[in-house]
Amino acid sequence: MNAFLKDIHLLKIENLTKNFGNYRALNNLSIQVPKGSIYGLLGPNGAGKTTLIRMVNQILLPDSGTIYLDNEPLAPEHISMIGYLPEERGLYKSMKVGEQALYLARLKGLTKAEATERLNYWFEKFEITDWWDKKIQELSKGMAQKIQFIVTVLHQPKLLIFDEPFSGFDPVNAKLIGKEIIALRDQGTTIIFSTHRMESVEEMCDYVALIHKSEKVLEGPLKKIQLDYKTNLFEVGIQCLDKEKVQKEISSEFLISEANFASLNDSLRLNVSLPPEMDQHTFFNRLTSFGPLTHFTEKIPTMNEIFLEAVSKRNDKISA
Repeated sequence: MNAFLKDIHLLKIENLTKNFGNYRALNNLSIQVPKGSIYGLLGPNGAGKTTLIRMVNQILLPDSGTIYLDNEPLAPEHISMIGYLPEERGLYKSMKVGEQALYLARLKGLTKAEATERLNYWFEKFEITDWWDKKIQELSKGMAQKIQFIVTVLHQPKLLIFDEPFSGFDPVNAKLIGKEIIALRDQGTTIIFSTHRMESVEEMCDYVALIHKSEKVLEGPLKKIQLDYKTNLFEVGIQCLDKEKVQKEISSEFLISEANFASLNDSLRLNVSLPPEMDQHTFFNRLTSFGPLTHFTEKIPTMNEIFLEAVSKRNDKISA
């Protein structure tokens, strides 16, 4: 194994396969998660994401393949290096919040004094100090997820795995948790972010892997993947009096379609394709000749669009 790759990847998975009877949950899957990154593990429900997460957490064992954590084959002693936030609540409903948080922190190796100090920090940060004596069964799903988030990160593990971390949260609290995830990344923690909601990762992830029907379809830096799949399509708003006439003139030179982006101006809104022989500066100047531009931005492909195209290309190769 290349020593350089060892240094930059906290988690390395090689040729992982897992069967449940006649059902293959993972098929020869290999991924590499760089240190200090947010790594999006994306795919529809049933793709194999949860099976992979359970094997990293040593809840399940692979039928074949190897998992390396921090340059070593995954072993029981590595559990203390991992924090796992499952989508479903795993808290004891009849226990009080503070009592349970202390108990779980002690299980992860913290002393009572360390656990109390860190819990006070997080409870104050999230403004939930009055929850300390509440029972878990008194909390909403979003409130319980906040507690689970805290006990997941409390022992400051090298690897954090979040499975649908925004499930149960309203937009305000989802933004709060997202901000904390990014802060943990910036402090050097490596984070796996598993979700089937591809739109929720585009502002957070540094790297992504797309999984479909137990196999990896695509992997790499998010920005590079978006560049590889870009279509040179631009959203354009043009201020003009005769929209029909201007649209007809533009369509004589460029491929266009109607656009639905938000605008405060009553302008002509179009998607316009940049011709391969034209540079962006010339393209912009040509469009301004039709009228003042109120909007001009490249359409970045969404992860959902990329996923659908990648799966389509893969299916075409298989059927060829």
